[in-house]
Amino acid sequence: MLEFLDYTFFRYALAGVVLISISAAIVGSYIITRRMVAIAGGITHACFGGLGLGYFLGVSPAAMAAVFAVASSAGVEWMSQRMRLREDSAIAVVWSLGMAVGVLFVFMTPGYVPELNSFLFGNILTISLQDLWTFAGFTALLCGFFAWRYRQIVAVAFDRDFARVQGLPVRFVSYAMTVSVAVCIVLTIRLVGVMLLMSMMSLPMMTAEVFCRRFSTMMPVSAAVAVSAGVGGLFAGAAADVPCSAMIVIILVVIFAVAKAVEALRPRHARPAR
Repeated sequence: MLEFLDYTFFRYALAGVVLISISAAIVGSYIITRRMVAIAGGITHACFGGLGLGYFLGVSPAAMAAVFAVASSAGVEWMSQRMRLREDSAIAVVWSLGMAVGVLFVFMTPGYVPELNSFLFGNILTISLQDLWTFAGFTALLCGFFAWRYRQIVAVAFDRDFARVQGLPVRFVSYAMTVSVAVCIVLTIRLVGVMLLMSMMSLPMMTAEVFCRRFSTMMPVSAAVAVSAGVGGLFAGAAADVPCSAMIVIILVVIFAVAKAVEALRPRHARPAR
């Protein structure tokens, strides 16, 4: 399978899946710790509204998806903090609204909507050099922000009320992390698509959580799981001539299942305390 590396597009795809796996592991660790997995699904489906509007207006669907993602993520935080609405209820609002807007504008767009399947189901092999620079820049910014605000992010992720009592900038950290999740989702759509994105944002962290209970160890372990599944799924999909995104998700599910099986076989006293 090493002959695949002779192709430039495959090398781009390989580099892209590594970069996005790292970013997804970082933001995924935050949303798993904060028990906000549903926000990934909400923002992902809200992006569909941006895709539909972009096709209808004849502008970049990816750019419009980014606008919808950031707006919906900020909207979830605003509704939960200012309107005293539960986060899962706020997520349901942006989820349903985004899908409704997307369906409406896709229907109104004359003719066949090009590349819609790639956004719905992903096409890793279409990653370009420009995409790689975008992924690399976002990953660097995300790592820098975590290094700058690490303790505050951890405090907000585990207990926002305690962090607020301690005088930490809870609102700033919450908005910054939610927007980071939105941007990561928009970038990752090119890899696994709207329909399969939640797996990349949750399964590696759920696997790491089986063995780790500290945020500082959960992030690198989940990144290693995500990168392994991404690289393995890329090669397996190319070799079998099937969608690479589907292979990535299948490998992630298998790794998680194996991790849970190993946990079940371990003596209870040897398991990490929950």
